[in-house]
Amino acid sequence: MQSTDLGNKESGKIWHRKPSPATRDGIIVNIIHNTSDYLPKVLRFLNVAFDSSGDCLLAGDHQGNIYVFDLHGNRFNLVQRTAQACTALAFNLHRKSEFLVALADYSIKCFDTVTKELVSWMRGHESSVFSISVHASGRYAITSSSDTAQLWDLDTFQRKRKLNILQSVGIQKVFFLPLSNTILSCFKDNSVFAWECDTLFCKYQLPAPPESSSLLYKVFAVTRDGRILAAGGKSNHVHLWCLEAKQLFRIIQMPTKVRAVRHLEFLPDSFDAGSNQPPPPLVKVIEDLPKRKVSSGDLKMKVTSGRVQRPAKSRENKMQTRILKQDLTGNFENKENELSDGLNKKRLQILLKGYGEYPTKYRMFIWRSLLQLPENHTAFSNLLDKGIHVAFLNLEKTYPIKSRKLLRVLQRTLSALAHWSTIFSDTPYLPLLAFPFVKLFQNNQLICFEVVATLIINWCQHWFEYFPNPPINVLSMIENVLAFHDKELLQHFIEHDITSQLYAWPLLETVFSEVLTREEWLKLFDNIFSNHPSFLLMTVVAYNICSRAPLLNCDLKDDFEYFFHHRNNLDISAVIKEVYRLMDTTPTDIHPDSMLDAFVALTKGQYPVFNQYPKFIVDYQTQERERIRKDELDYLRERQTVEDMQAEVDQQRVEDEAWYEKQEQLRKAEETRREMLLQEEEKMIQQRERLAAVKRELKVKEMHLQEAARRRLLQLQQEQREMELRRLDDEIERKIHMRDREIAATAKDLEMRHLELESQKRLYEKNLTRNQEAVAKEMREDADACRRKADLEEHMFHRLIGMDQTQNQKTQKLIEENLAKAEQACLNTDWHIQALHKQRCHDLHRNECYQEMAKLLRKNRRKEIEILNAMREREAEKREEAEEKDLHLKSEKKASTLSEASRKWFLEKEINDALHAQHACNKVVPRCYTERVASSCLPRNSELNGISAVESSTQSSLNQRKAYWDSMEPDLMARVRNLRQRLATQARNRCQTPHLLAT
Repeated sequence: MQSTDLGNKESGKIWHRKPSPATRDGIIVNIIHNTSDYLPKVLRFLNVAFDSSGDCLLAGDHQGNIYVFDLHGNRFNLVQRTAQACTALAFNLHRKSEFLVALADYSIKCFDTVTKELVSWMRGHESSVFSISVHASGRYAITSSSDTAQLWDLDTFQRKRKLNILQSVGIQKVFFLPLSNTILSCFKDNSVFAWECDTLFCKYQLPAPPESSSLLYKVFAVTRDGRILAAGGKSNHVHLWCLEAKQLFRIIQMPTKVRAVRHLEFLPDSFDAGSNQPPPPLVKVIEDLPKRKVSSGDLKMKVTSGRVQRPAKSRENKMQTRILKQDLTGNFENKENELSDGLNKKRLQILLKGYGEYPTKYRMFIWRSLLQLPENHTAFSNLLDKGIHVAFLNLEKTYPIKSRKLLRVLQRTLSALAHWSTIFSDTPYLPLLAFPFVKLFQNNQLICFEVVATLIINWCQHWFEYFPNPPINVLSMIENVLAFHDKELLQHFIEHDITSQLYAWPLLETVFSEVLTREEWLKLFDNIFSNHPSFLLMTVVAYNICSRAPLLNCDLKDDFEYFFHHRNNLDISAVIKEVYRLMDTTPTDIHPDSMLDAFVALTKGQYPVFNQYPKFIVDYQTQERERIRKDELDYLRERQTVEDMQAEVDQQRVEDEAWYEKQEQLRKAEETRREMLLQEEEKMIQQRERLAAVKRELKVKEMHLQEAARRRLLQLQQEQREMELRRLDDEIERKIHMRDREIAATAKDLEMRHLELESQKRLYEKNLTRNQEAVAKEMREDADACRRKADLEEHMFHRLIGMDQTQNQKTQKLIEENLAKAEQACLNTDWHIQALHKQRCHDLHRNECYQEMAKLLRKNRRKEIEILNAMREREAEKREEAEEKDLHLKSEKKASTLSEASRKWFLEKEINDALHAQHACNKVVPRCYTERVASSCLPRNSELNGISAVESSTQSSLNQRKAYWDSMEPDLMARVRNLRQRLATQARNRCQTPHLLAT
């Protein structure tokens, strides 16, 4: 099995080597459509539709790409891009190049595959169209959706009728029955109606199926003759309806593993007139039911194996068929008259005699049955594989046929016949014999070949015994019969030297195709194929007898030849009637059926050997033809060699003549050029003399011109100098004007610069004020912290003093308050001094800045860059100095923290010592009191001495604390002074920094 990827190609071949169906599933080629994007994906084909001939199919994918596949020509073409998915396709319109496509937007469009243009656009559906059915004539179409079905006229693309239904009952499918004007509508409630296409009159309704096998129909299929309807759905049963009897006649039960039927299709069988007969069963024998009224209990049958040598299959895989009703005949005809497809030859002959011809829609099926064609596909494929026979390579030159397809089919059929038997490659009339059958069966080459082969074996008996001459023996039979039935006509032929090769053989070798129309020819061969092979010879006699009046009036041989090679005004029914009369009234001794064998069908599997011809003549002709072919090839080679040599000689002669002629032309040209040179030399001497005179004149003129040019040059130089001076004056004026404008622009720039500096100064002053406030806030916070610390220390000191002596508390407090006030006064004074100093520094720096700005404005702008660089350096130095002072401040803070910690430790130590001392005093007083009580008898002086001792100790303690305070006071004052100096230094630094920034 081959695989073809369409990709992004718009056309190409379907297969690249000869296709052969797969052995298991019969697939010839697998067509896929992959995109070649960055992320490739497979485009799914949604719908497929064949044309009426079956040689081309239409396929649409879910992106709206529609391709036409020509299976006969091995080509595919992208015919349309609809940009939306197609929901249904139809490709069997009466204009063969047009097709219908239903799209996802509920519209139906008609396109042309050749021009690829839009033919029409039909709207009217309100839901997706899932089915398009086209009438057999191709002029009407029915489109079906779930809620409506619409009938369209494809000539005008107008809607003729619309079928509306109840919302509760949906449409399952609406379609035309093949080869009829009946419309079949199937609804979702299992109701099936048949309508007349022209009047839309309801013809009939199918009854409901039996309850024992009830299912909801989903899919349908009809045979090509429109007689049998198959319906299936979500069940393993398939119902077969006879539309002529309007009843269910068979139920097919699929294996139990089959749960639903998704699609139904009748297999086409060649030459069956569209009845789509399935092949006979291989593994089952059906027991017929008795002829009586069928009830639901009679839906039973027996299935037994038809091949006992094979092991029986499992019960699940057996196909069961239930017979509802069968028309049984008790009497059977003779087996000789029973044909393979259930037809009876005697009954067909009776029917033929009654109507004169077979029904058109059943004719192919009847012919297939009468001829008992074996349909040997493999054997025929082997003949086709041998290719075109050499005898028919140039068939189009002998028989120019307008249709290339018809020519190819004729060429293949004749080649297959020639490969089957050698004599057919030398039979000159074989194309005339086969052509009408090729034209009739051009879409089925196998049937065409087997019909022609069967015709040759049976109706062309003894034709090749006198090969390559016409069959004298067969023509003698015809002449004997004609002599018996119409001696006058035969005598007329003899008198005018007209033999059977003129009045009989043209009819036989063309099988009456030249003298009859298509309908007459089909009607004639209905009778020929239904009778003995001698019927064809009798037809020749009958044709002459029925034409005796015009033939008796003919006197010239050309008139006879014209009569038997052209159509004549003759009733074919009368001819056929005359044939039957001749068949019945001809004596046995001269009757052709006594000399011709009965009908013999082609063998199954392989075709029989055909050697009913003088083999030695054919072989001799083949040898002679081969010898002639070789001689012709040798002659052609020799002639080609001689022609090549003659061409070379002619070419050499032509070249020699051309060379001599060219040499003569060169000699004449040389003489002419010599004369021309002499004349040119004379002319040149004269021209030189004239040129010398002209040179003298020119020299004089040149001198005058040089003098004039010199004067003109001097004048021009003077004018140029004057113009240069004027230009310089203009340039000077322009420079002066530009300088004035630049000065004015510079003044404006200076004013703008001044305004910008003023705005920057105000901005810097604002920032300085904000920074000063921040510094003041920080100083206040530091002062508050110092006060809090001092308060804490004072509190601790007061606590210490309070423990020792209450009297010194007020004095100490007063001293501390005075000290704090003095310190605050000093701080306020320092702050005022610093503020005044800051203001003075600010004024000084501002004056300096103004002077410096005035000085800078008078200088070039390049000085401004140097100033900015100097300012950047100054700023860097100040930042370094600020960082150094910041480091010094941090070290001072660290020293202050250490001093504070030391002072706190000292105070805590002193407090602890005072507590210990107080505790010791508390212990001394009771002891003294005890001693006093114990020694109450001592004198009064001892008591006074004890009291004085206590007072002296207390006084000594107070003296010690006063001495300690006196020693700590200078240190505290030094610390206060250092703090004041640091604050003053910080203030000065802050005052200097804003002026530097402003500068």
